[in-house]
Amino acid sequence: MLRGVRGATGVEANTREAILGATRELLQKMAEANAIEPDRVSMILFTATTDLTAAFPATAAREIGWTRVPLMCSPELDVQGALPRIVRVMILVETELSPQAIRHQYLSRAAALRPDLAAEGKR
Repeated sequence: MLRGVRGATGVEANTREAILGATRELLQKMAEANAIEPDRVSMILFTATTDLTAAFPATAAREIGWTRVPLMCSPELDVQGALPRIVRVMILVETELSPQAIRHQYLSRAAALRPDLAAEGKR
């Protein structure tokens, strides 16, 4: 079954190091929590708020060895009052996990986006 695994994280500064570090951490936690293997990933979509311009978040996936996974980056909608400096990720992966068993990961300030899913991800 193809399932979506969601995640988001806050980035401390608009620097290459901060964007890639936060995104690497998020991807690793998503993979660990859901037993994701790169060979079973169909694609990953990354969005970033428009205040993050120093790096493509997808670069973090390449840095952790996900070299054959199709990746796409896009700007997040610039909604008034939205949290600044946020990277969001959607991984489409082949898995035996049920929708209820998927552990979405919302890290740091991004936990405020989906407190219900952030709490589930910590189980």
